[in-house]
Amino acid sequence: MPALPVMIVTLCVFALAYRYYSAFLATKVFVLNAEAETPAFTCRDGQNFHPMSKWVLFGHHFAAISGAGPLIGPVLAAQFGFLPGLIWIVVGVVLGGAVQDFVILVASTRRGGQSLAEIARAEIGRPAGLACAIAILFIVIVALAGLGFVVVNALAESSWGTFTIAASIPIAMAMGTYIFAMNQGSHKSVKIGTIFGVTALLAVVILGKFIPETPWLNHIFLLDKKQIIIAMAIYGFFASVLPVWLLLAPRDYLSSYMKLGVVALLVAGVVIVNPQLHFPAVTAFIHGGGPIVPGKVWPFCFITIMCGAISGFHALVASGTTPKMLSNECHARPIGYGCMLLEALVAVVCLIAACALHPGDYYAINVSPKIYEGLTATLGLHPVNLVELTRQVGEQTLVGRTGGAVSLAVGMAQIFSAIPGLAGLMKYWYHFAIMFEALFILTTIDAGTRIARFILQEFLGRAYAPFKRADWLPGNILASAVVVLGWGYLIWNSSISTIWPMFGIANQLLAAIALAIGSTILIEMGKAKYVWVTIIPMAFVTVTTITAAAEMIIYRYWPKSATPLVVNINIALIFVMITCSVVIFAGAIKKWIRLSYPLIPQEVTASKK
Repeated sequence: MPALPVMIVTLCVFALAYRYYSAFLATKVFVLNAEAETPAFTCRDGQNFHPMSKWVLFGHHFAAISGAGPLIGPVLAAQFGFLPGLIWIVVGVVLGGAVQDFVILVASTRRGGQSLAEIARAEIGRPAGLACAIAILFIVIVALAGLGFVVVNALAESSWGTFTIAASIPIAMAMGTYIFAMNQGSHKSVKIGTIFGVTALLAVVILGKFIPETPWLNHIFLLDKKQIIIAMAIYGFFASVLPVWLLLAPRDYLSSYMKLGVVALLVAGVVIVNPQLHFPAVTAFIHGGGPIVPGKVWPFCFITIMCGAISGFHALVASGTTPKMLSNECHARPIGYGCMLLEALVAVVCLIAACALHPGDYYAINVSPKIYEGLTATLGLHPVNLVELTRQVGEQTLVGRTGGAVSLAVGMAQIFSAIPGLAGLMKYWYHFAIMFEALFILTTIDAGTRIARFILQEFLGRAYAPFKRADWLPGNILASAVVVLGWGYLIWNSSISTIWPMFGIANQLLAAIALAIGSTILIEMGKAKYVWVTIIPMAFVTVTTITAAAEMIIYRYWPKSATPLVVNINIALIFVMITCSVVIFAGAIKKWIRLSYPLIPQEVTASKK
């Protein structure tokens, strides 16, 4: 099947959803007010609360939410065929993912930039708030580990990619200093800073291809997996501690140009090249037994493709850094709903890139040689273009390069090099795609670490009040160090087969929690007639994720529980997250009943007094 019809339908659905459904949410459900003061002004401190222009914040938010999920998830889920993943991405984002992001961003903005845990505590009650804080802390650390693992695989032994990522840090700091420290964020300074930043980033991307050819530079930037974990942890720590305007916001804004530019080029490439989807609509693995994703298409396709359809991690960004920088309440619509649609578009083009590979080549890259031999014997799969692809991208071998990052880079490079005038550049497109994946994901690591620091500080603030102050430097340093050590440990001791399903379960459980909180807020606002916009996706995601968690424990983790420590940690984390989720759901349902039948709780309260 050609890919062009898939792309046209996707773009049309997303355009209609933004034009009509997001407008309905903005005007009827939330009634956004352009005159309302936002926390960026009322709580301005120059450290975390700082008003940003709409497009700078759009870039930051898109960069922060767009991690490994929309890149790697669709590639791994291609095991089930292109249709299950495509339907979940398109329908899931319109009715679930974009709605969640929009709801939580508006709710946090109207509550002084509170985190999701603080909102849960205020709206549902202390037990729910405590459970939410614990669940979020565990979930975000697991999520950051899952995201970081892909960065490690993408950058390992790639001096070109490492150089480009490293160079983006001083470029971003120069931008932040010029725009915010020297010119107070003026429109002219944003324009000049953007031109400088984008030009410098493109220059280092081009210059990066000379790094492997220069021995002493190659020695500096060629890092193994362990070294990349350490470097990434150091970066995550400083991105969390330094003022938001100095590194985090300008780097994410700068990265968004790279992200959006590559996505636009991919969409154009699909339209121009119209690659053939060599994968069938559905495969035999929808019934289970797949070599990459365990289990049947339901529930595992829905936890494998996370950020592209719905992502609980986004609720942390929407109640973390973004509401603290929102300068106009009406900007919540393009930033909350619009950014999520863009991320779903990323997921669709990544799915197309993966399915444009021949199944024999796809499985040869994404499974171990031993497993591939079994597929060859049982399904008759054989490589088609693997030898030629290996030669074209300049790698010694593509066999057994598991994790999804390499197969996605090959698929992207194949589309780019087929564009008229760009033939013969496969090697450069492949390495560019590897760098793009790392840059894409790393922006979520820095924002996620800062958000986790906020959550941990709020939690520790219950015992020692100064921790609650976001500008208290000792608290910032301690909380950031704890978070970085947490996700760093999981990356150090995990594999893609253990960390990715955990990431999916954690991420989707958090989405269900966020939608439950959003439903409570809508009912309390007197918008109960519109609560279906959050209740329906919440119910589907909750049932799907808990089913996947149960199957992972019973069929994947328990049989291995006597071996590595990290497997037992995964089992414990799942139990903690599900228990906390149940507490939150119970508190939310109790609140819904009380709001729907107000006379009963009032009488009970009066009798107690």
